[in-house]
Amino acid sequence: MIAVEQLEISAGSFALRGLSFELPAGSYGVLMGRTGTGKTTLLEAICGLRRVHGGRIRLEQDDVTDWPPARRNVGLVPQDAALFAHLSVREQLGFSLAVRKQPADTIRQRVEEVAGWLGITPLLDRSVSGLSGGEAQRVALGRALAFHPRVLCLDEPLSALDQDTRESMCDLLESIQARTGVTVLHITHNRAEAERLADRILHLQDGRIETRHA
Repeated sequence: MIAVEQLEISAGSFALRGLSFELPAGSYGVLMGRTGTGKTTLLEAICGLRRVHGGRIRLEQDDVTDWPPARRNVGLVPQDAALFAHLSVREQLGFSLAVRKQPADTIRQRVEEVAGWLGITPLLDRSVSGLSGGEAQRVALGRALAFHPRVLCLDEPLSALDQDTRESMCDLLESIQARTGVTVLHITHNRAEAERLADRILHLQDGRIETRHA
């Protein structure tokens, strides 16, 4: 569950004030709105990457407003994938678990499990250089899922993909969400993508969010 209550965020001359919405646990929410309305700013605040100046953020029953990012247990897939150039695909997927000092066997098993879900097992020992856009996004998704996040935040993850790859990634996102039950908040400008994936569509406009069932 994600609950945002009277949130206030300022960044230079830009500000969001009094922003509130709630996504039930296990739901797939899609956040839409014009460029510059603050969608990514809001996502970063939920992840703990953006300072909040007022209000609060709750994930499940925890008030995480002042928690550091690592403690929130939120997976993030940025628009550009942001893969680590010096790590193999296997190391990308295991990174969050290694940081959390999980045993090597646990990391190996989880990496192989997630890679199987995502159809990237043949890529595990490859460098990330030379991956296609779709492959890179699958790796970024696997990295975000590997540590069992309670919330998954996706910042326009399909925007740079061709239509066929976009369709296959939509299939994958539907499958992963059904398999894991993770609560998803997904930013997109693509109306067809939103209608296909979301059970709730949130529209951010003039500093307010309107929510409707898809």
